[in-house]
Amino acid sequence: MSSTTDKLKGLANEAVGNVKQGVGNVTGNDKLVAEGKAQELKGETQKTVGDAKDGAKNIADKITGR
Repeated sequence: MSSTTDKLKGLANEAVGNVKQGVGNVTGNDKLVAEGKAQELKGETQKTVGDAKDGAKNIADKITGR
């Protein structure tokens, strides 16, 4: 996956996770809140992976003179 794809999927997972948490809080559904938090954390991790890929590419570009 490209860094951009990782970042976009991460943002999507964070957004869906936040919605699940909100709905879970409003309805009193603790399971949905927990699922939402887990999905939000997954999204944060995906974004971090995308950032790391960008960083590695930038370093490689500097080394190769691009």
